[in-house]
Amino acid sequence: MSRNSRDLPCGSRDSVRNVDRESSVSYNKSSDGEDWYRNKNSQDRERSKEREQRREKEQERYREREVDRVRGRGREVEHERSRESFQRREKDQYGEVDWERRRENEHGRSRGRVEEIDRKRQKETDFSKHKNMHRASDRDRDREREREKDRDMYMEMNRVRDHNCGNEQERERRNDRDREKSRDKSDSGKFYNFNSNSFGQRRDNLKRDEHEQDDFEERIALKLAEQEEEDLNRIKEESRRRREAILEKYRNQQLQQKNESRSEDADKDKELIEGPGNSAVTDNVAPETLDGRTDGADVYVAETSFSVGKSPSQNGIQVASERTSGAAGLGEGSPKCERSDEKYCDDIFGETPVGVRKLGKGEGLPIVGSGLHDNWDDPVGYYSYRFGEVLDGQYEIVAAHGKGVFSTVVRAKDLKAVIDGPEEVAIKIIRNNETMRKAGDTEVSILKKLAGQDPENKRHCVRFLSSFKYRNHLCLVFESLHMNLREVLKKFGRDIGLKLTAVRAYGKQLFIALKHLRNCGVLHSDIKPDNMLVNEAKNVLKLCDFGNAMFSGKNEITPYLVSRFYRAPEIILGLTYDHPMDMWSVGCCLYELYTGKVLFPGSTNNDMLRLHMELKGPFPKKMLKKGAFVDKHFDHDLNFHAIEEDPVTKKIMKKIIVNIKPKDIGSIISGSPGEDPKMFANFKDLLEKVFVLDPEKRMTVYQALAHPFITGK
Repeated sequence: MSRNSRDLPCGSRDSVRNVDRESSVSYNKSSDGEDWYRNKNSQDRERSKEREQRREKEQERYREREVDRVRGRGREVEHERSRESFQRREKDQYGEVDWERRRENEHGRSRGRVEEIDRKRQKETDFSKHKNMHRASDRDRDREREREKDRDMYMEMNRVRDHNCGNEQERERRNDRDREKSRDKSDSGKFYNFNSNSFGQRRDNLKRDEHEQDDFEERIALKLAEQEEEDLNRIKEESRRRREAILEKYRNQQLQQKNESRSEDADKDKELIEGPGNSAVTDNVAPETLDGRTDGADVYVAETSFSVGKSPSQNGIQVASERTSGAAGLGEGSPKCERSDEKYCDDIFGETPVGVRKLGKGEGLPIVGSGLHDNWDDPVGYYSYRFGEVLDGQYEIVAAHGKGVFSTVVRAKDLKAVIDGPEEVAIKIIRNNETMRKAGDTEVSILKKLAGQDPENKRHCVRFLSSFKYRNHLCLVFESLHMNLREVLKKFGRDIGLKLTAVRAYGKQLFIALKHLRNCGVLHSDIKPDNMLVNEAKNVLKLCDFGNAMFSGKNEITPYLVSRFYRAPEIILGLTYDHPMDMWSVGCCLYELYTGKVLFPGSTNNDMLRLHMELKGPFPKKMLKKGAFVDKHFDHDLNFHAIEEDPVTKKIMKKIIVNIKPKDIGSIISGSPGEDPKMFANFKDLLEKVFVLDPEKRMTVYQALAHPFITGK
């Protein structure tokens, strides 16, 4: 055991000694432990003998190498002496000059031999060093293994000993503590015996005073803590009461506002049904196409009496007060289950604004005339606007619309409005960032092209008025509209959708806008209900938010283009995309407008592909062979791998899905009582032709405008 302890670390030796000393009683009682310990000692002795033999052999080899080295040095000395005597004889025989020449020649040859010998010796020494290093490393590894084995054995011994003699050790420790206390008392008594009795009394008095002072301080601290706790509880109770009062007041205000808005909406719907004139209705003029001809398919005559909502009882569906967040099944999704931080989700009027926030009493920041201009932007580059601020000397900010990834949008009053121009405008303030500024310049070029090809403003794209730079921010000025289709769905068709006649009217205007984009060579790349605006009468629709738009042909493959619920399969698979991508998004919007639910509520791209195949069946193999991101969702045999999260362990699981049977669109959508069956059948046929997985076989915008659902024939 002593030899083995030399190989162990210092901490291990100390632990072994302590264990041996504390558990000596238990070892006397346990004969099995002694036998095991003797075997262990014998094994240690054998290992130490083997190590000693290896050391002796290495020392013997080292002595032999030293003897060979000494002999070699002696031979070199004798050779040097014989060479000098030979040189003296040659010098006497050939003369001084000839001898010098011969010496130089021989010196050159001998130098070469010496260099060769030195190289050989260097190689031998390097080889021996390398070999010794390997041997040393092998020895170190062996020692480390042995130490680990010994450490494990001793740990096992410690556990056995602790189990057998725990009570005895505790008893011994208790006795040791008692002995130490008695020893300390005796030592202290010896140390203080030389002091006088008066000194001992003074010491006792001082201790008593200290104890009394400590008690007094503790009582004071307890009283202060109790008082602070009482004050804190009183403050908490007061704040709770105030908070409850504020919340009650806020609930009453919200209830009152809801009642007022419902009464206003009822009055408006009544007026619309009765058929009063509308100032926002478009003129019944057939616009001209790009080649100068009149195309009847592009004409949309806005109806003066236009109703969008349908009764909740028509579909046999009760209106739910709240939808749960999270992805649902095919055709059963809620817009809330899409993450707000999804890439490329910037909307011109915010993501899902409830309404325009007007400037209230005490809101906003006051206008301060100061020469300091270092607080215009927040840390990420958004402009810190203030209500009442005048932009470019013309537009006074009156309300906030929302904030997106690329910009902030405000509603402003045009102080220099012309007679026929709008008094209120929407201003999109691009972030002060080089990347955002370049994207803003691209958006301006696209908007100018769309506006230039639509001088009469009949193509249902939001009207771009102008642009300017203000405090290092690019600002885009648009016409201001009433609300977007997301708000229309919330207000008139929550969970039940809109009337089929309203869906047809909105669908025709959307296809007219898509045709205009196709003629101008532009891809919108983010079509969804949030990016479709309507006027106050809700009978005219315009496509907005061209922040993600691009010219056709400049298509960078990315799996996150378009908001996820409206993302075409060719984008997720990594194929080249074009105008069919926007047609797929329009089809998703039409389904959502009619049913009030999201058709493909996937939580990930993988989930979106699964839902696509549930509706339309497996993907064509030619699509899967060309996709850049196919390997993320399919294996080498083109079998789909559904990626799911275990609800209990939260671990990611992959499941192979084969033999997917497609569903008919009619199985997930049903008509409402009182609606035209022929119109509903045409609507289902339109959706079937729009939702084709292969973009080359998908319905085009020209075919959609000629479809019976749109034409009404």
